[in-house]
Amino acid sequence: MSRQKIKNKHVYGPWEIVWIVVLILLAVMILYPLFWIIMSSFKDYAGIYGDVWGLPDVWHIENYSLAWNRGISRYFVNSVIVTVCSLIGVTLVSTFAAFGICQIKGKGGNALFLFCMCGLLLSPQVCLLPLFMLLKSMGIKNTLSAMILPYIAFRLPVSIMMIRSFFVGISKEMEEAAIIDGAGLMKIYTSIYLPLSKPIISTVIIMTSYYAWNEFMFATIFVDSSELRTIPVGLMVFRDGLMTEWGVVLAGMVIACLPLVVIFLFMQKSFVRGMTAGSVKG
Repeated sequence: MSRQKIKNKHVYGPWEIVWIVVLILLAVMILYPLFWIIMSSFKDYAGIYGDVWGLPDVWHIENYSLAWNRGISRYFVNSVIVTVCSLIGVTLVSTFAAFGICQIKGKGGNALFLFCMCGLLLSPQVCLLPLFMLLKSMGIKNTLSAMILPYIAFRLPVSIMMIRSFFVGISKEMEEAAIIDGAGLMKIYTSIYLPLSKPIISTVIIMTSYYAWNEFMFATIFVDSSELRTIPVGLMVFRDGLMTEWGVVLAGMVIACLPLVVIFLFMQKSFVRGMTAGSVKG
């Protein structure tokens, strides 16, 4: 038994040890600032400047309630609405579009796919003025829709590309068997393609959530009302209004980061599988 254990025990080589050390250092460089922000969010002004690197002497949990009541709650709700609506729009349209492209055989499907990919050539900065005039003429400037619609439009090309790459790898025999059984296109879409594509859809959800939650430029220019500000713009105003209460400001930053952290923790396995599958198929 002891010989078997010794035989199965992996011996790390010099380069493996070097890579492990490098990865540990990178992890510390990434995680320690996050740890510092969380610890500092429980301090008061004197605690932050008196002992920058230490743990709080007194844990000021009230910083979170102060941050929430002084405006973060409104920004948080606006960001949730914008992000959820953008997610629904991107997921529905991109899955429908990718499925439709896969159903068009020959050069027509490839031409339609290339047409959808032309959206990747458009820079948000270049489209800023035309979008501003378009939203103003439509009468939806200074509304949440002024952020939701551009977010959906700019996330569709990459989402269609990823989902279509995944759909191409789905076995055609399953689709043909469903057709023989009398299933229509919608039944094939809902019963075969969607259940099998959960990993890539999870990837699209995480990437779209990250984009919509943190987008700053459109949220600043297309919305003027303080009641409609989202988290990125709201945190800037929040910081300017509480320059001496850094504990409260950092608490607001932690609250703003929590939804994305929770989404990623719940979907991390599907995210990795989706990124891998989407990169090798198609």
